[in-house]
Amino acid sequence: MSGFPFLKDSFLQALADSASVGTGTGWHEQHLSITEGGQRLAFMPTYRKDHSWGEYVFDWAWADAYHRNGLNYYPKLVSAAPFSPVTGPRVRFADNVDRAALCARLFEQAREQAAAQDASGWHLLFPDAQTLIDFEHPELMRRHGVQFHWFNRDYDSFDDFLVGFVSRKRKMVRKERRAIADQGISVEIVEGLDIDSDLWRFFYRLYQNTYLKRSGSGGYLTAGFFSQLGETMGENLVMVVASLNDERIACALYFRDDQTLYGRYWGCVREYEFLHFELCYYQGIDYAIARNLKKFDAGAQGEHKILRGFEPVQTHSLHWIRHPGFAEAIARFLEQERRDNSAYIASARAVLPYKEGVVSDTD
Repeated sequence: MSGFPFLKDSFLQALADSASVGTGTGWHEQHLSITEGGQRLAFMPTYRKDHSWGEYVFDWAWADAYHRNGLNYYPKLVSAAPFSPVTGPRVRFADNVDRAALCARLFEQAREQAAAQDASGWHLLFPDAQTLIDFEHPELMRRHGVQFHWFNRDYDSFDDFLVGFVSRKRKMVRKERRAIADQGISVEIVEGLDIDSDLWRFFYRLYQNTYLKRSGSGGYLTAGFFSQLGETMGENLVMVVASLNDERIACALYFRDDQTLYGRYWGCVREYEFLHFELCYYQGIDYAIARNLKKFDAGAQGEHKILRGFEPVQTHSLHWIRHPGFAEAIARFLEQERRDNSAYIASARAVLPYKEGVVSDTD
């Protein structure tokens, strides 16, 4: 169970085996590693990208600026968990190694590879705090973003969590949860290997429908990706399934490790009032409390999470740009963006539903 699921071989292999990355996807494996004496000391998943889809650190404006100046922004190199905007480690290390020294060597590899492939730069997406320290370097520019995460303050139950809300917001959440039962909808949790092939097929149909509504595409990931995950990563998977009159109508897929729950994908056969909130947020909070998980990362974006107890947190990415002029221009842009993000986080915290003193500014 322990270990960040999106850095595991089983996750990365499922992406490759299922053709979710590779030819025709714009994600081409260029993994970086350091091996000495037959032992792999460090490994960092890295991809050559022909576009910026599936990253959730948006640099379309940078690509457009390159194009307007007669330059190519693509290909670029990206070290990330594809299609997964989740904060965590980005390098797997052997035991008892000098992490910072190895990261310096990985960064050098990334620059050499970018030069060899005429890539515009290298980007490290959603690193955790330790990874940021390990990759500290004057040529790496840090970019800030914002997501909304839920934190478990040793709650005994969902009601215990709601005690910290102001009365009006507490009533709102209870009303939304009651609406599920009032519509005759039942909800169950299915974990790991108990997610059978029929449920995977149902889930994947909903996954595709969700992307068709959003973008007109069938989604980034293939059916084979999810079925392989079911076989190789059962301990990391949780599915919440909603039914009406004994017919499945919706489900949400989560990943988990021993500390964190990660909300990833959801879909429904048609819209039901507050069902998205129940399956993607409230059931996740229930699960995290019951399993004593410390954090619930419900995915990118979604300001509606704030009123339901998800707190704004700063996310990060690191960027190295080969072109000196563009590196300077992007650095100026990032400085202004950092100020804007800080102001946004402050304004978001001001509308959290908690009573005074429940959440401190240092949390």
